[in-house]
Amino acid sequence: MACKLGNVIDAIEEIVPSDFAEEWDNSGMQVGDRDRQIKKIWVALDPLPQVISAACQEDVDLVITHHPLIFKSLTSIDVSTVEGFVIQQALDHRLAIFSAHTNLDRAQNGVNDILASRIGLSNTHCLSNDLISGIPGFGKIGELLQATSLSVLAKNLKQTLGIDHVKVAGNLDMRVKTVAVCSGSGSSMVSAFLDSGADVFVSGDLRYHDARTFEFAQKALIDIGHFASEHLIVETFAQQLDRHFQSKGLTLVVEPYTMEKDPFVMI
Repeated sequence: MACKLGNVIDAIEEIVPSDFAEEWDNSGMQVGDRDRQIKKIWVALDPLPQVISAACQEDVDLVITHHPLIFKSLTSIDVSTVEGFVIQQALDHRLAIFSAHTNLDRAQNGVNDILASRIGLSNTHCLSNDLISGIPGFGKIGELLQATSLSVLAKNLKQTLGIDHVKVAGNLDMRVKTVAVCSGSGSSMVSAFLDSGADVFVSGDLRYHDARTFEFAQKALIDIGHFASEHLIVETFAQQLDRHFQSKGLTLVVEPYTMEKDPFVMI
């Protein structure tokens, strides 16, 4: 049976607590009415206009995204902008939008755990050492089943993640065993990686000067792209939510939205 949005949000919070979110983040309800009845839910990476329009056409009641719709305080709602268009569509169709961002990065079985698992890492623990009040840190570090060359690891990642290209910095013949990962943009975690003793850093949005730093340290990086490092959470999170809702007696339809594409293409 349907239940109120507020009850659904409370259930989501049990998996990805808002306390896990960074202070600068805007995880949580983006658009909605906590008393609105919810029956059908989609999970997506981004609150894109095409995602929201499709949800409205398919009578979806709630879209849960990883990236928030609203990051900064709004001074106006201009429907010619992406945010304004999405807000208008959502309000017109009484569609709620909820975001689980940095709290989903940090949560158990969240984005970083799934990325580490897909790569095949074992004995994983948090990469960052900024644990505060028991809140997990960002990123993961773990070990491959057996050491391999950097070039082979890069090729394996392409196959495992279903991507055509990666960017690699470092000696392609170097042997790597300990791998650090950070979903999304990893530049802020470079120092944590260098302090970790890992051989290679797998992330997205890594910069030219990051690559030079890795070269000097005789370490390696593999940039798999922001999208590829995070989109893998969509189906997994939908399944996790479905199981959790069922365990609480909430009969809801939960589906992953699988039509999103990386905005960058290699030509």
